[in-house]
Amino acid sequence: MSEAGRRGATVWLTGLPSAGKTTIARALAARLEETGQRTEVLDGDEIREFLSAGLGFSREDRHTNVQRIGFVAELLASHGVTVLVPVIAPYADSREAVRKRHEREGTPYVEVHVATPVEVCSERDVKGLYAKQAAGQLTGLTGVDDPYEAPAAPDLRIEAHEQSVEESAATLHTLLLQKGLA
Repeated sequence: MSEAGRRGATVWLTGLPSAGKTTIARALAARLEETGQRTEVLDGDEIREFLSAGLGFSREDRHTNVQRIGFVAELLASHGVTVLVPVIAPYADSREAVRKRHEREGTPYVEVHVATPVEVCSERDVKGLYAKQAAGQLTGLTGVDDPYEAPAAPDLRIEAHEQSVEESAATLHTLLLQKGLA
């Protein structure tokens, strides 16, 4: 397929903090870029810093953050970019609103649940969030003392604690190939 005719898509990776969302997204991005596919990773931490600065972690602010990310993802995807979105996005209704935006615009959307148990995420604790929460220095940690609504029927559920990053990225890449998106 020519670069101009290539179909974009949003691949939304949701899961708990330290589940492996960003690591898998970056591994998949590398695979896709090797084949010449235009790819962008909208990392949740970077979005918080640059696009959603000033938002807190209330349910309303989290919803606003997810909708902003969803808007940017759909815009890029509608222009032929495969957009990988590794964000917690803890609320099902927020993720569903993003899916519906994509459907209205006719832009492919794939939801992936990186289903790593909270105990494993806590052991990984790549940002020190679980340690801060345990020490009483942080409240509102998703999956611990703030809710996380796991997707009921994602397009793919990755048990990232049971396979390597490369295996996880390969599984997701296979799904995209099956859907004609890679």
